[in-house]
Order: sequence, then structure tokens, then C-alpha cells
Amino acid sequence: MATLAEPWTLDEHAHADPEQLDRRFVAAYDRKQGEDGVDDLAALHRHGFGAPSVLVDLGAGTGRFALAAAPHCRRVVAVDVSPAMIEFLANRAREAGVTNIECVRAGFLTYDHEGPSVDAVHTRNALHHLPDFWKAISLERIAGMLRAGGILRLRDIIYDFRPAEADAVISSWVQGGTTDAVSGYTPEDLAEHVRTEHSTFRWLLEPMIEAAGFDIVETEFERSVYGRYTCVKR
Repeated sequence: MATLAEPWTLDEHAHADPEQLDRRFVAAYDRKQGEDGVDDLAALHRHGFGAPSVLVDLGAGTGRFALAAAPHCRRVVAVDVSPAMIEFLANRAREAGVTNIECVRAGFLTYDHEGPSVDAVHTRNALHHLPDFWKAISLERIAGMLRAGGILRLRDIIYDFRPAEADAVISSWVQGGTTDAVSGYTPEDLAEHVRTEHSTFRWLLEPMIEAAGFDIVETEFERSVYGRYTCVKR
């Protein structure tokens, strides 16, 4: 699918978190990411992902999931808008002796997939950088790079409540932030996310996913804030 290059196209680099763009903060960002996505791999495997598969990891960050997925498939294309992240990821793969990861500096709107349609797309905590208009376009672009029956595994901060419940749910979530800013996200970090990022309501996102050509086959939510979706392209 061709890159969006119109003058009205959103600048994804400008919407990335500052800590993701600065080499000085990438290692700290990596420490905060926690798990390597074992449950995401399991979800992909449940729907046919395996040794012959090609995976695109959009918003790959420091490569935790890309490196975890690489032994289970033929090829991983790790895509991120941040040159600092891509450099960190490439170095990590090289040090680990992993040779089937291709690193690409691009985003949801600028990644231009070449070659046959892929088997799976994974994205975690990246789509929220985009306003809803651009989320919908990005989901259609993802569908465009997947084969029929291909899998989208989407994880993000997604709001599973009604607007009238926002005060109670968001306040509880923010107050549950860690006091250790080195290993996790503090209440101040979480509050900043709500103020400045573009996490959306579940009841807005799901119609976008379906309109893009996906069937939602698995859904899981935690604390009404963290959403996980497994989607299959029709």
C-alpha cells in the first residue's frame, strides 16, 4: 500500500512521545515496557501464525515483541517512526544474532509495504498517538497489507466505559500508577497520557476496526483501560 504523502497528512513524528525520539531516554523507555508479548504470540498462533508467516510490527519500539516473534516465523518487519528506536532495535537484534528482522523507519501512515500480502500485523501502545480520523485510515492501511484471513493483534490504552464514568475510571487508573518512575509509569505520566494522547473509547474504535474489513474474534479488557483485540481480515 502506497505511502500517504499529501500536504494534509498528519506528521506522525510530531505525535510521538519525546522519550521515544531521544536516544538518551530509549533505554529507560525499554525498561518500562515489561512483558515481551507472550499472550500476543499465543493469540497469533491460535489463528494460524507459524514458521512460514510474515509479520509486520507497527510501532515496534525497542523490539521486545519483534525479537520474541522472530523465532516463530519466517520474517518480521519492525516499523517505527523514531530513528532512536530503530537504532536500538537493530542493535538488539544484531547482538542477539537474529537475522530475520527488517527494521524500517516509518509509521502507520507512511509505511509502504512491498511484496506479497503479509500474514499478521501486531501493534501495541502505538495507535493512540493518532486522532480517530487517522486511526480509521491506519486500520484500512493495515487491512490493505494483510492477506485474506490475516491476523491483526491490537493492544492499546482503550477506554471501555461511558463518558459519564470517566471521572471515576480515569481517577482510579491514574492513582494506581507506580511510584518508581524508573521501572514504570507514575500517576503524573498517566494523567499526561489522558490529557495529551488520543486514546479513544471502545465503542468508537470497534466500528472502525470492522469498517476496515476485520472480524473481531477475541477481545479482552483490563481495568476498563487496557484493551486487547485479535482481528481476522475478511
